[in-house]
Amino acid sequence: KELMEFVKKIEVPVADSLMGKGAFDGTDELYMGMLGMHGTKASNLGVTKCDLLITVGSRFSDRVIGNASRFAKNAKILQIDVDPAEINKNIQVDCSIIGDLKEVLTRLNQRIEKHEHKEWIKEIETISEEHPLKYNEEGLTGPYVIEQIYKVTEGNAIITTDVGQHQMWAAQYYRYKDPRTFLSSGGLGTMGYGVGAAIGAKVGRPDKVVLNIAGDGCFRMNMNEIATAARYNIPIIQVVINNHVLGMVRQWQELFYDANYVATDMKGQPDFVKLADAYGAEGYRITTEEELEELLPKALASPRTAVIDVLVDREENVSPIVPAGASLDEMLIV
Repeated sequence: KELMEFVKKIEVPVADSLMGKGAFDGTDELYMGMLGMHGTKASNLGVTKCDLLITVGSRFSDRVIGNASRFAKNAKILQIDVDPAEINKNIQVDCSIIGDLKEVLTRLNQRIEKHEHKEWIKEIETISEEHPLKYNEEGLTGPYVIEQIYKVTEGNAIITTDVGQHQMWAAQYYRYKDPRTFLSSGGLGTMGYGVGAAIGAKVGRPDKVVLNIAGDGCFRMNMNEIATAARYNIPIIQVVINNHVLGMVRQWQELFYDANYVATDMKGQPDFVKLADAYGAEGYRITTEEELEELLPKALASPRTAVIDVLVDREENVSPIVPAGASLDEMLIV
C-alpha cells in the first residue's frame, strides 16, 4: 500500500525483480515488467536511460543488473533497504536510506508533493508498445500455457515455480497483483523447490488456488512429494512444462556454446500421468491448445491433487535474454 502511494505521488514507471513480483500491482498502468536478464525492453531500457533510479528493497543481483560497470550509467541512484550490508555491495549508489520499507515510505509519502512526468512515462510506454514480449503462436508453448493459467485464474492464484525456462515464463506472462503470490527460488536456484512451496502455500492459504509451474527436469527432483499432497488431500495443481530437456541449460548451450549439447537430454523419463495415478492424484496429458483450454478448468475445479503434463517443443527459448557480461540495453531476441 505504501509503495503504491509513493509511486502514484512521484508518477514514474515501475520495474520489478523476480523476487519482487506482486509488491507492485502488475496490472497497473505504470508497471513496465520485470528487469534484468529476461526482463522487458521497456524496463531494461528505462533503467538504462533514466536520470534517477529509486530502488526499493532490491539487492542488485547479477541477474538484474547485467554488466555492473554499465548499469544505469545516466542515473543518480537512491537505494532503500533494511539491511546496511546491501548498500554499495554490488552497485555504488549516490544516496541510501536504511530502514524498514513500510516506515521509510510512510515518512516519505508525508513529505513529498505530487509530481508529473507525462513525457517520460509516454516514452517508456512507447517502448513497451513497440517491443512487447512475444513468442511463437503456432502450437502449444510455455508462454501460452502461462497466459491460459492467468486467464482461467483471473490472476488470483498463488504461483510457485521451480528453476529454469518455465520460471522465467511464469514471471513474464503472469501478472501478479498482490505480495507473496509468486514463490520461487531466486537465490541458489533450487530445482525441486516448487512442489514443497506449493504444498506450504496451500496449507497456509487454503482459500487460494495454488499451482506449481515446473519443467520436467525440475519435477523429477521432487515429484515424490505429489504423494504427500495426495495423502493429506492438499489440492495443488502441478503443471509440468515438458520439453524432454533441461531447457535453460540447453538454451545457453545453443546460444553461447555453439550448440554443444551436453547432459541436457531427458530421454527415458517416467510417464507423469501414470505417476500421478500411482500416487493417488489426478493426471492429465495435454498436447494441443484445445486440450489445455478444456482440461485446465477441470483440474482447477477438482478437490484433488492434480498433475498436468504439457508437452511442448524443446527448441523454444526464453526471450529476450541479456548475455552474461552484457549491459541491459544489449538484449537478444531469441
